[in-house]
Amino acid sequence: MAHHEQSGFSAYDDSPDNPAVADVVERNIRTILRLRARAALERSVQERIADAITDFSGRMAFVYFHVGWFGAWLLVNTGRFGIAPFDPYPYGLLTMIVSLEAIFLSTFVLISQSRLGEESDRRADLDLHIGLLSEAELTRALRMLRAIQDKLGIEDDEPEELADFAIKTNPEDVLSELERLRKRRTR
Repeated sequence: MAHHEQSGFSAYDDSPDNPAVADVVERNIRTILRLRARAALERSVQERIADAITDFSGRMAFVYFHVGWFGAWLLVNTGRFGIAPFDPYPYGLLTMIVSLEAIFLSTFVLISQSRLGEESDRRADLDLHIGLLSEAELTRALRMLRAIQDKLGIEDDEPEELADFAIKTNPEDVLSELERLRKRRTR
């Protein structure tokens, strides 16, 4: 519990620390959860509505609701229960309602997917930034290790491999090579 209070997470999560998970892993998990919660709070009212409708329509309750609705609609419109059919076969009104529902549902799904795509792009940008920082730090560390190795006179079994890793990676070069190989594979 003290760890959570020190790191500022006691209000967010008061579960005990997991001794099998390093503190840095717990901090990272809590940071991710906090960022996701903040992103959820920053959604507009329209985005929240679209997400709620998309969330509900992606559940089995939505299917059960429609099975019940369609079944009742068809039974009522057969005329067998002493009720005059208001939408006799071929059920034109039902067809129109279902078509309108499909249009709106697909729009809500597209709105939610667009927002999720933007969030995914932001995470990918962050991943790229962290990857580039890590690459720069590792390149620097390899150069320092190489200098220490040379100073101590330690022989290297594979000096070419270490030299390759010590070269700064240019993201544009990596992307262009990936694109070149992708095009070659699709030919």
